[in-house]
Amino acid sequence: MPIYLHKLVLLLLLGISSSAFSLDPLKIEIRTIGFPPYGILNDRVASGIYYDLANKLAAAVGLDASNTVAPYTRIRSGLKSGRADLSIMFKYSELNDYVVYVAPLPTLKTVVVGLKGSSFDSIQSLENKRIAYLRGGSFSEQIDNNPNIQKYRTTNFLQGVKMLLGGRVDAIIGPMEPILAAAAKSNLSNDLFGTPFVVAERTPWIQISKKGALVPYVELLREEFALIQARGDLELLRRQYTQN
Repeated sequence: MPIYLHKLVLLLLLGISSSAFSLDPLKIEIRTIGFPPYGILNDRVASGIYYDLANKLAAAVGLDASNTVAPYTRIRSGLKSGRADLSIMFKYSELNDYVVYVAPLPTLKTVVVGLKGSSFDSIQSLENKRIAYLRGGSFSEQIDNNPNIQKYRTTNFLQGVKMLLGGRVDAIIGPMEPILAAAAKSNLSNDLFGTPFVVAERTPWIQISKKGALVPYVELLREEFALIQARGDLELLRRQYTQN
């Protein structure tokens, strides 16, 4: 069965109007987490791995999407209220009652990394150290719950890199890709950093608000994302935004 007919059948079974594929498609609000290379905002022009992926997914399902790069706190509020329909980010327990988890993306490793020459090999080795920690993020329960590890909250990873260079912190925590992207934004070499210490693995998820308009589209979104992955589009986006 042609894919467009398959979509139409699914929509009819779900009781959704076929107007979703008419000249007046459903309008939705996407919120993309605001740190490179996943969500990038330069001179009011948005881009990034998750930004492009969400747009590609919405277009495949026949939706009219408005996509905004935003901080986690704004995304959290939007998903809870229904002002935001869709986002791609880690699972957070405070959102479990407010979202539907549609599909997982490849797992990301969370690391703690300092300047070249530094070495961390255990949670204990981080005690009495200062770590730049993205505001609103939750990267490691062991670190979060350890009062002997000093956390300095930052607005983005670029601020964390600058604090590291300025000697205000001993390390940064987060997925390695956005840390490297932040360094690249300041024209800094990857050789700036020491050996990363992997502290956790987290899986980003496509998630939609239970109060938004996309709940009936869950299966279609899963189906289209599976096709995107099968074509290798996600890997192409990752290479596009992370290659030096």
